[in-house]
Amino acid sequence: MTKKKKKNLRKKLFIKNRLVVLNEDTFEETFSFRLTLMNVFVTFTLGGIFLILITTFIIAFTPLREFIPGYSSTELKRNATKLAIKSDSLETALRQNEAYIKGIQKVLKGEMEYSKFNKDSILSETVEDPSDFNMKASDAEIKLREEVTAAEKEIKTKSQDKKKSDKK
Repeated sequence: MTKKKKKNLRKKLFIKNRLVVLNEDTFEETFSFRLTLMNVFVTFTLGGIFLILITTFIIAFTPLREFIPGYSSTELKRNATKLAIKSDSLETALRQNEAYIKGIQKVLKGEMEYSKFNKDSILSETVEDPSDFNMKASDAEIKLREEVTAAEKEIKTKSQDKKKSDKK
C-alpha cells in the first residue's frame, strides 16, 4: 500500500459518525451514538471473543460436554474401570477352576492318586510367576541389535571424518 492509501484508511477508521434512532411517526430522536469505524470493529471483536469464551466455558465445565462426541462421562469411566477389574478377577477364578477340574479328571482317569490330589497344590500351580516368562532375546532380535549398532558406528565415523575434513 502506498502512503496515501494508508493515511486514507486511517482517516476513514477514525472519522466520527452519528448513529441516530428516530421514532418513525414523529421523527423524534429516541437515542443516538457517536461512533467511529474503529470503535465498531473493536466492539464486535471483543464481543466475539467474549462469546467464544463463554461458549467454551459452558461446554467444558458443565454436563453439556457429554453430548459432544469424544467426551465421555465420569460415570462411564468409573464403570469401565470397575468392569475391567471384575473381568480380571473372573478370568483368574476361571483359570483356577479349570486347573481344579483337570486335576479331578486325572484322578478319575487313574493318572493321579486321590491321596496326592490336593486343591491347594493345584491352585498354586495356576498362579503365574513373573520369572516364568521368557524374556530372552531371540536370534532375530540379537541380529537386529548388531546391525543397528554397526550402522550407528558407521554414521559416527562418517561424521567424525567430515568434521576433520572441514577443519583442514
